[in-house]
Amino acid sequence: MKKRLTVLCAALALALAACGGTAGESAPPAASATPSPAVLPVTVKYGISNSWDALMPYNSVSGSNYARMVYDKIYDRLVYVHADGTLSPRAAKSWESADGGYAIVFHLDERSAFHDGTPVTAEHWARTFFLMTDPACPTLGRGNFAGLVGTDEDGCRLEGEPFGAEAADPYTFKLTFQDPVVPEDFLLEKNREFYVLPTHRLEGVDPAEIMEQALWLDPIGSGPCKFVSELPGSQIQLAANPKYPLGAPGFDYLVITVMDKANLLTALISGDLDYYAIGGSVSAEDADVARSHGLEVLSGTVPNTFYELMLNNKTLPDAQLRRAVELALDKELLCLQSSQGLGQVTGSYVVPTSVYAPQEKTAAIRDTEEAEALLAKAGYDGRTFTLACTSSRAGLAALMQQNLAEAGIRVEIETVDSATLFAGMSDGIYDMAIASHTPNALPLWFVESRFTEGNNLFHVADLSPYQALISAVRTERDQPARQALVEELDNLLAQERPFIPLWFSTALHVQSPTVTGIDYPSASFSNENVWDWVKR
Repeated sequence: MKKRLTVLCAALALALAACGGTAGESAPPAASATPSPAVLPVTVKYGISNSWDALMPYNSVSGSNYARMVYDKIYDRLVYVHADGTLSPRAAKSWESADGGYAIVFHLDERSAFHDGTPVTAEHWARTFFLMTDPACPTLGRGNFAGLVGTDEDGCRLEGEPFGAEAADPYTFKLTFQDPVVPEDFLLEKNREFYVLPTHRLEGVDPAEIMEQALWLDPIGSGPCKFVSELPGSQIQLAANPKYPLGAPGFDYLVITVMDKANLLTALISGDLDYYAIGGSVSAEDADVARSHGLEVLSGTVPNTFYELMLNNKTLPDAQLRRAVELALDKELLCLQSSQGLGQVTGSYVVPTSVYAPQEKTAAIRDTEEAEALLAKAGYDGRTFTLACTSSRAGLAALMQQNLAEAGIRVEIETVDSATLFAGMSDGIYDMAIASHTPNALPLWFVESRFTEGNNLFHVADLSPYQALISAVRTERDQPARQALVEELDNLLAQERPFIPLWFSTALHVQSPTVTGIDYPSASFSNENVWDWVKR
């Protein structure tokens, strides 16, 4: 950091010296002037464990966050999604609901421009959506456009029908939907999927050939960074966009390198990296090593992991039996063992930092006597349940097995890989399984996809009560009424316990002192604030 401050002070000195003359004249040199040190470019070295798979943002095979972290720098999105789920302007300086909730109007920042100098207009946004929904265009992420007026269930634009993406005027972009939407929910869920393309460079191109254009080898966007060079699958170099409307990034170059996270701490200590994205957390022991080498160790303020015990409601059919399982678990001990003191036990899937978090609900306290009483009421016959886990959670599973045994519940552990675990739960092979997820602030982030006929992962016999409340939450636009519905849904889940919420946790992150002001959000919104780093 001392070196960085020296560089900034030198830059300030040069700027002040340049202000000394009259307009149109140069200031005379001082008789005994000492040559000023050169201002060295600032390069931020950023590591990720997996590569992006394309530089065209609508052509990612994986659709992974690793690809999105690259797209997010080169291209622009409508808004800024912060770690706590709040929104702030990005390409759109404001937005509001319209047409009785069936549309969202975005007022674009008139200062936005592509890296070739062309102003970004609403027509660019509308044309991007128009091209990407063309049935002939091989868009891998087309499903994200489904729900717009004039699209089918696959996100293909329907010929001859009005299309729900239009330029209302040069800087007003309007999206119209088949069903009512809450703007904030739409943006939290879909913002990361949509980027404005330089469609002025695609005029006359056959939609079927859009993905094959040379433009994607040397891409032009309107984001905070400009493309410089790429070693496919290994490294990409970007330069700061000094004209970015939200302010120039606090660096000159950003170099993103694919590197095994096992080498994280060594790379940071040696200076090969300044920061490591997604999974760049360290243990408490490694944190002490990092500090001893002058590195910064920060704890996330927003939960980035949610742990649950998945339950097979077909083999554990009684809510009293499922509740007994929860009361038998020592969540505090399990959380401490798993998160090294960086966790918070919970009785809800709703992220505790969300505006929808239950205000007066606390996690269940272990009560083996009550658990035994509920087991008796449920007619538990002493059968042995299977508990599936991955090898990294074998210790956690062993503690759970011990907890449950103390309440009289017999469990046999099966250690499998993650894919087998989820497939086994889906097929009804396992009775229980330990799982973790990346949460976000959406009120339905966890439950919406798990209580459908096509993905009834918990094998709930009657989905209708859940589906009715989920639908009500999704369509309610009045905030207090919506919060009440979320609480009602949460209470139903607590009563029936189709799954057991365990805890939320954050992580310790290490970075070079060169990099400051980084927020640590969940992977879903990773590092959208890249230009906040050493902002100048």
